[in-house]
Amino acid sequence: MAGSSVTRAPAVPGQGDGLQPPHAQAGAYQPWRVQACRNWALLIFPSPEATCPARPYRGCQRARFWKGLCPCGQRWAWWDARASWGLGLIRVCLLRPGAQSSAKPDSQASDDEAVSEVLSHYSSASEGASLAEEGTGSEAVNEQAQEEEAEDKLKEYMDSILDKSAKTRQAALQSLRLAFSSKTLSEFLLERRLTLTDSLEKCLKKGKGEEQALAGTVLTLLCLQMGSGPEGEEVFRSLKPLLVSILTDSTASPIARQSCATALGMCCYIAAADLEDLVSCLSCLEDFFNTPGVGEGSSVPAQHSPLHCSALQSWSLLLTICPTSHIKSILDNHWLKLPLLLSSNSIALRIMAGETIALVFELAQDMEEDLCHQDTEFLRAQLKVLATESNKYRAKTDRRKQRSIFRDILRFIESGEYQEETIRFGLECMYVDSWARRRTYQAFKEVLGSGIHHHLQNSELLREIFGLGPPLVLDAATLKASKVSRFEKHLYNSAAFKARTKARSRVRDKRADVL
Repeated sequence: MAGSSVTRAPAVPGQGDGLQPPHAQAGAYQPWRVQACRNWALLIFPSPEATCPARPYRGCQRARFWKGLCPCGQRWAWWDARASWGLGLIRVCLLRPGAQSSAKPDSQASDDEAVSEVLSHYSSASEGASLAEEGTGSEAVNEQAQEEEAEDKLKEYMDSILDKSAKTRQAALQSLRLAFSSKTLSEFLLERRLTLTDSLEKCLKKGKGEEQALAGTVLTLLCLQMGSGPEGEEVFRSLKPLLVSILTDSTASPIARQSCATALGMCCYIAAADLEDLVSCLSCLEDFFNTPGVGEGSSVPAQHSPLHCSALQSWSLLLTICPTSHIKSILDNHWLKLPLLLSSNSIALRIMAGETIALVFELAQDMEEDLCHQDTEFLRAQLKVLATESNKYRAKTDRRKQRSIFRDILRFIESGEYQEETIRFGLECMYVDSWARRRTYQAFKEVLGSGIHHHLQNSELLREIFGLGPPLVLDAATLKASKVSRFEKHLYNSAAFKARTKARSRVRDKRADVL
């Protein structure tokens, strides 16, 4: 780094470069200086109780202050040195003289002169000038530094996927999952997709249980980051046979098979270019809920219920992009099998089956297919039972959730009404006004988690799927003006709570006239 230096001393055994820590060089309250660049100097006091002889630029802070960059954007050596010394609490002052220092200290004497120069030239005028300069350039420098640091960490995680330790590999996969789900990294991953795909393939082949499940999730997020273009299609086709192999392997871990079921459905939805890939994935997934005995009283282990639920979710997701001719054959072959899943012991599978039935009804209406026959009447009676069930042997929260969802399903089948939802993210909002749109949103939300709002704002793939148009470009002033303060939120919530309480009390009061 041009113009940068650190205080050095003769080499000491055990210290290869001769870089001395503050407590080894100075007294308890004497500052030790690190020259960040020609414009900035750092005074490090070994004791947190030390008093700085000059008014500090940002105040005296502890070791958490360090970021490895000076305000000019240049790197200094203190970040690496601090880790090797193992310092405890210290006091730090970042000082900038009124005029640029031309000193380039290479010895102990020149360092002392530079410290004196810093302390003598520091004044309130120089503080104001430095604040003005930082306001204009520090934000861009910090943002660039954060991006570089994040990319370095991602590269480190990608290298750790091939580590010999299973715990290290799982930690790296977990970190990649969090990064891919919370940020849009298409440009960064474009050049590294083949390397990452090969690493994920090794984790899926040689890993066990949790590692395979994490690898399947990271693969889904990688395909989502690459989009529906040739790059995403390449990732999907390279690992599709392996996903099918793990999914159909009865000896594999249930959580690994569940993750592969989700990955197969999501990657096919995003990147499948041929109808053959779509049909083959549908055929593979439907085998899990077409097997006899999945309903109540079956011999299927309880740990396999999440697998059946994930397979049904992926199958119904792919159903939303099927051509009309294939949907007709599905109605003929699977319509009578789906109601059997409503008697499952798993509430998640019952709800997923109910939503899938509503989705099939919606697709049939779009094709003007008539599903009103004797079996449909029996289905309505079954849905009414689930919408009003109050059996005490089921958990209270499960009963409440089941009744709420099946009331919406029954209302849609009887009258065609759908309970519209509004999803707000940033300055935008999205309306979920159909079962197909609901299934698509829930599938992406399950994979992205809390990062769904960020991707709805910035991901071109998701904005294309949900018809949101190109991403909005907003300046900092607009974003700041759009944010609601905590006090305003409190006032709004208080008013809403008061109005809701009045409305409910009016209905609950037996002495009031209920119109």
